[in-house]
Amino acid sequence: MKLDDFDFALPESLIATRPARPRTSARLLVARGRAIEDLHVFDLPGLLGPGDLLVLNNTRVIPARLTGSRTRSSTQGIVTAKVEVTLLDPSAGGGWRALAKPLRKVEVGEMISFSSDLSAVVASKDEQSLVLDFNLTGAEFDAALAQAGAMPLPPYIAARRPADAQDNHDYQTVFARHSGAVAAPTASLHFDAGLLEALRARGVQFAEVTLHVGAGTFLPVKVEDVTTHRMHAEWGEVTAEAARAINATKAAGGRVIAVGTTACRLIESAAQSGPVLPWQGETDIFIYPGYRFRVVDALMTKFHLPKSTLMMLVSALMGQDVIRDIYSHAIRSGYRFFSYGDASLLIPDDVPRL
Repeated sequence: MKLDDFDFALPESLIATRPARPRTSARLLVARGRAIEDLHVFDLPGLLGPGDLLVLNNTRVIPARLTGSRTRSSTQGIVTAKVEVTLLDPSAGGGWRALAKPLRKVEVGEMISFSSDLSAVVASKDEQSLVLDFNLTGAEFDAALAQAGAMPLPPYIAARRPADAQDNHDYQTVFARHSGAVAAPTASLHFDAGLLEALRARGVQFAEVTLHVGAGTFLPVKVEDVTTHRMHAEWGEVTAEAARAINATKAAGGRVIAVGTTACRLIESAAQSGPVLPWQGETDIFIYPGYRFRVVDALMTKFHLPKSTLMMLVSALMGQDVIRDIYSHAIRSGYRFFSYGDASLLIPDDVPRL
């Protein structure tokens, strides 16, 4: 299985840099096997009903992009230099692992000041990243970070425009609860309170799980034989309540529909030994063609980057030939791609209709 099997040509004009407004006005490509229908996200209640369970990722994106200054003594006196930091994930020994620019000039033991309230000491450093020990923790850290930080937009958006105040709203789901992600579970960005209520009125059930999406989600696959790729690890939790809801749906013959590849990967991780079990820890599950799905019947997701692990996941669910047809249709039809783009609802041929 070669990396080029998951490649496609995407016109740059289809890369969305802002989301549809309102959220539910985004287009929704519905694929039932090879059958494709062009709808909108606000049509979702008409596609789902009693017996369906939507699994939502309730992680909350932190404003992980920081600009600070470091001060040191030199032969010329006190020197202050700018440093740009992107938080990646909490480190095992405390603090945060982060990227820094320029990394090579930052020294272990230096203090970086990000605001009058927020600063950090460089605890350690390697060739790719460093670990920062902040002066604040808990709610105080969250409040200071909210003031000093900016939303960590994906590279393909950040290259076209800087993050702004609107992204604080646009790049956060309406059901975000648990802080820790440095990238949004983007399929969930299409939901608003009205859509959730309309789905409940249709008899659709919900289960919430938490997967703190890491910056590794944007890392390119560099190996030609994709089966040798090593996935990045992300922290997640499936509560006992969520596990019960998912297992009850499966036992009743209902459909479990993951909203986003993050929710999909997490609940599949929690079901490796059979039914979904309460689960907490890091998952590095890699889903590519040949994988047998244990829980997920269908997936609501975005349109993903060429040669990405997410293209491999949707190909595992629908089949590589079917995904090629779906993406060709999406490009011909002008669907908007990536994090702020349009949505798809992918239902394999063997999954029953309502």
